[in-house]
Amino acid sequence: MIFVTKIDGKKFVVNAELIEIIEETPETMITTITGKKILVKEKISEVVEKVKEYKKEITKPLIKTNENFNQGVTQ
Repeated sequence: MIFVTKIDGKKFVVNAELIEIIEETPETMITTITGKKILVKEKISEVVEKVKEYKKEITKPLIKTNENFNQGVTQ
């Protein structure tokens, strides 16, 4: 989930897994895989960075687990 700001200034959360398209029209519009369109204040690059950070955060435990597993195998 990522935090974004609607054009009216209200902050809300979008499920990053459901984002299909991000475009500037000139505002930034997020389109979800369900077809919902959301106008936000953040620039495309900001939304993309938030999604990348989200993806990195949710895979962090998996990466750590795999590293621990590999260390145990080689010892």
